[in-house]
Amino acid sequence: MNDYDTLAREPRDFFMTLRDVAFWVRSARADAALARLRATSTAGEAFDSLYGGTDDPWGSALPQFRYQRRKYRALLSILPKRPYDDVLDIGCGLGVFCRELAPHAGRVLGIDVSQRAVTQARSLSTQFPNVQFEHRDIQSFATPRRFSLVVLADVIYYLSPLTDEAINAIAATVSSLIEPGGLLLLVNHFFFAIDAPSRMTRRIHDMFRASPDLAFFAEHRRAFYLATLFERR
Repeated sequence: MNDYDTLAREPRDFFMTLRDVAFWVRSARADAALARLRATSTAGEAFDSLYGGTDDPWGSALPQFRYQRRKYRALLSILPKRPYDDVLDIGCGLGVFCRELAPHAGRVLGIDVSQRAVTQARSLSTQFPNVQFEHRDIQSFATPRRFSLVVLADVIYYLSPLTDEAINAIAATVSSLIEPGGLLLLVNHFFFAIDAPSRMTRRIHDMFRASPDLAFFAEHRRAFYLATLFERR
């Protein structure tokens, strides 16, 4: 457990089942298909095509995959127990984590570059009156609202090209959306830094640590992902 009170207790049972192997296969196929689509279309068009081919390309909302549900519970256990009046989930997809956050927040806004994903997220979230979704691109997102929590989970490595300038620009944009004292939860794939994507994750998180607007709060290494909390200065 963390040394501060959190929204939830971290799950302790084994992190995935044999069935979850199919989850990894599905995710790899979705990433490969997205890469092919991105070669000839914009990000929004590519994601829309992917969601048009199947309602849930990465299997994030499918109940048979225990790993993803456990991951969302684990992320809740990372968040300090405090009031979250306004929450922003960037790259929300089908809104699964938005719905997990809903009982702990006054309002939750999920944004995604895919209109198809946003449409499905709205349909799946009708029982959550404090959750809203908008079709927006974080690279051009602007709003007068300031959020007490921003979630940026499994999004940055889909930016192209992923240069240092692009990462710094996203860090600046995201930090500008957080109210003073508010939190950023940054999550990316991580497998003990032995593969290239994990090394990219380490680079991304270290660059966010170097942001003048963000103060490091806590880091949590888990099987297959790295989660870092930052506080807005």
